[in-house]
Amino acid sequence: MTAEYDVGRTGTRHRDYVRARVGAVWEPARARAVAETAIREALLGKDNPADVINVALEALAAAGCELPGYSTLDEMAATLRAEVNGGFYHLVADRLDAADRARLAALLVVDPASRRSTLPALTRPAPRATVSRLKQHVVHLRWLDELGETSAWLQGVPAAKIAHFAGEAAVLDADALVGDDKRLTLLACLVHTARRQARDEVVTMFCKRMAAITKKARDKLEELREAHRAESERLLGVLGDVLADVRGALGPPSPAAGDDDDAANGLATDMADAAALDVEPIGAVCERAGRMVLKTLTDAGGVVALSTAHETVSAHHGNNPIPLMERYYRSHRTALFALLEVLELEATSTDRSIIDAVEVLRANRHRISEYLPEYHHGQLIDTSFAGEAWQATLRDRRHPTRLRRRQFEVCVFAHLADELRSGDVAVAGSESYANLHTQLMSWAECEPLVAGYCAQAGIAPTADQAIAGWKAELTAAAAAVDAGYRRAGQSGGGYATGSSKATPLLT
Repeated sequence: MTAEYDVGRTGTRHRDYVRARVGAVWEPARARAVAETAIREALLGKDNPADVINVALEALAAAGCELPGYSTLDEMAATLRAEVNGGFYHLVADRLDAADRARLAALLVVDPASRRSTLPALTRPAPRATVSRLKQHVVHLRWLDELGETSAWLQGVPAAKIAHFAGEAAVLDADALVGDDKRLTLLACLVHTARRQARDEVVTMFCKRMAAITKKARDKLEELREAHRAESERLLGVLGDVLADVRGALGPPSPAAGDDDDAANGLATDMADAAALDVEPIGAVCERAGRMVLKTLTDAGGVVALSTAHETVSAHHGNNPIPLMERYYRSHRTALFALLEVLELEATSTDRSIIDAVEVLRANRHRISEYLPEYHHGQLIDTSFAGEAWQATLRDRRHPTRLRRRQFEVCVFAHLADELRSGDVAVAGSESYANLHTQLMSWAECEPLVAGYCAQAGIAPTADQAIAGWKAELTAAAAAVDAGYRRAGQSGGGYATGSSKATPLLT
């Protein structure tokens, strides 16, 4: 005879025992209401049925409800998912006018020659960060922006839903997008995601190009150093010969005691030079020194050649590659200014010096003069963001009230790349380079969660209570430490006194 568990009243009685043990109540209507509420809330940020079912299971367990069958939850999740997504489809479709619908529908038109639509062009990967590819990607971004203002279309749609709808549209064929409202919404989400991604890619390519310009300038500086090393040594030799000629014209120096003392030697030499000038007229000394110096300079190649060589060597003598960046920036100028046309920059802090400098660039894009006026629209151009090395390059001694236009452009673009990487400047409509402050929760959203968070963290819910609690803990800790030192002193330990520094005693 085979024993059967679920027979008669035995199964019913055991189920009552299990419910009492786990604290669950079998109320089908209440369980459905709890599950439906949890699934609706979860569908605002999730779309996978398994994920929303897990959320419903957690809500049912927290409410003390006995879990319904899986098929019940699965059917409920599918129904509510279609209802919630359908609401988003109607919301987005109602915001599209006839021109918007026509542009989105054109993405699905298949070209008879290539037998392909323009839909795959929305999700094409970013090319290598070359100058020509940067120009092409800026054109691609401009084309995406011309499709429509997707941010206005999708206002009120959760970001998670936009990402899911865009992923669904990317993997489907053009003829698989059925249903007018659904098709338009999926296309709108795909275009919106493509615009954000294209902005990220354009900014990343821009930062890479500016890094490449800086690297080329550094490499060129090192190359020039090596090339001018021999010339530098030759100029130093010529300088030594000139000094020797002048010393020879002044006469032999008198011997000085203590040759190892540099100060004494220098004083004795100066006294000897002065004595030589007293003995011989100054005009004869200068004439002889001038002839000797001119002969030395002529033998070394002439004054003009030596002056040119000195300017060439001194221009790259320091460790500053900034003056060399302008030559590599020239080929990028058109692409970088085109980049400024498609990007909307915003400062994430109170410092707007870079943003204002970018506006100066835009206003003077077509200027071909070598210098820029120091004032723009009656305001002094703020270059405080540039370091000391840049400040020396931006201005010319001959024109102290003007800025060198090309160097100013390179300076602004280089610092803009740094600010974008650090997050001090954000790009509107971007994702990786967006303003992170706008993504933070407001205080109105955080305030209802403060009590629960403080309870989990074990801290007081208000500032005054938290300060009082921390003061009490520090006071108790200090009293415990003091009591420990007193007990150690009574038992023979402690610190020795009578000296300027306390020394621990060994017991």
